[in-house]
Amino acid sequence: METKEGKNKKNKQGVTVKTFLILLSSFVVVLYCIQVFVMYFKAYGKEELKEAQSEPTKEISEAKKIDIDEIIKKNSGEDKQEEIEKHEEELEYLTTYKINKDLPKDEIHVIQEGRTGKQEIVTKKTYEKGELVSEEQISAKVTKASMNKVVEVGGANYASKHTVKVGDTVYITAEIAAVMFEPNEASQKMASIPKDTAVKVNAIQEGWYNISSNEVVGWVKSESTTSIDPNSKYEPEGNSQSGSKEKSKKELMSKLNKNMKLNEPSGLSLNQFKKVLTDSKDTKKVMINNAQYFYYIESQYKINGVFVASMAIHESAWGTSKIANDKKNLFGYGAYDSGPYNGAYNFSEYSECIDLIARVLVKHYLNPSGTKIYGNEVATGKYYSTPTLEGVNSKYASDKGWANKVFQYMQYLYEKL
Repeated sequence: METKEGKNKKNKQGVTVKTFLILLSSFVVVLYCIQVFVMYFKAYGKEELKEAQSEPTKEISEAKKIDIDEIIKKNSGEDKQEEIEKHEEELEYLTTYKINKDLPKDEIHVIQEGRTGKQEIVTKKTYEKGELVSEEQISAKVTKASMNKVVEVGGANYASKHTVKVGDTVYITAEIAAVMFEPNEASQKMASIPKDTAVKVNAIQEGWYNISSNEVVGWVKSESTTSIDPNSKYEPEGNSQSGSKEKSKKELMSKLNKNMKLNEPSGLSLNQFKKVLTDSKDTKKVMINNAQYFYYIESQYKINGVFVASMAIHESAWGTSKIANDKKNLFGYGAYDSGPYNGAYNFSEYSECIDLIARVLVKHYLNPSGTKIYGNEVATGKYYSTPTLEGVNSKYASDKGWANKVFQYMQYLYEKL
């Protein structure tokens, strides 16, 4: 028979073994649950990531979605690369012409001086094998507004024979004429002189007069003055019906060749411009109705007006293109190959685009950097090669045959003299 003490000892051993087995079973269950838990969330995480990747990316602006992988793919190749470039450039002013029948024929008076502005341009450039093959303007933002130029053109049936000399008195034609320390657009302004003020000419430099008025001595643009006293009626000298004698067809044709300098006037008279631009192909009368502006740009900017007219005919198909009709833009100015219509500038009058393209060509294409040009401004020479058709073609047009096509129109117009 067992004693009470022995029985208790046996019970304690049984409890100990039982407790151990319970704990061991619990540990196994917990371990199993942990494994199941880890496997579940691992699978769930993959599914959640897959769903997240399949969700479309939310756009935070209206900007065109950029495919980074595609850009990297393009730029990592040897054949084709693209880059976005931002830069600041001048915002050219426009010119408005007004006829003044009280002024002698061929007189051009500036009544409001033009001022260039600034704009921020964003362009996309495409390169193939390291060479630039296309350049497209994406956006333009005006950072400084330009001020348009207003010009009065003489509409009388007689011409002035007077040539201003040192010691003469001239009169301000601009509403407000800027007097500069130096004969240069970039010079500092010292004073302003109102319209009709009489000033004495102390010295003459191309495009500028050094004048004195009261205590002011400085430089003003010659185009902002006239020798005609606004307080007295102008009497024509000898009742002349025209200015200088017209050059003959033979004399004008002698300079015509594919390598002629385009930064020199053609020498055609206003009547001759009207004659050569009168044509049955001009069905909308765009060229003949604006013939005078091709004449005016010659005297103001030193450029061959027949060349500019030939450009207009070629680019606009005698003024019949959609851009010419809808936007008064004869040159497709501002257009780019991938979207010409949307990129082309709008003009209020054809005269604005004729005047603007002449200034752009003179400033950037036809003269080397540093050359003094109209109003004694300085050419940038940004796209200068040579002042010829081929020189302009090298940077102005993507069409390699552009120079030949424009020259054919120049020949056609000269032959009509």
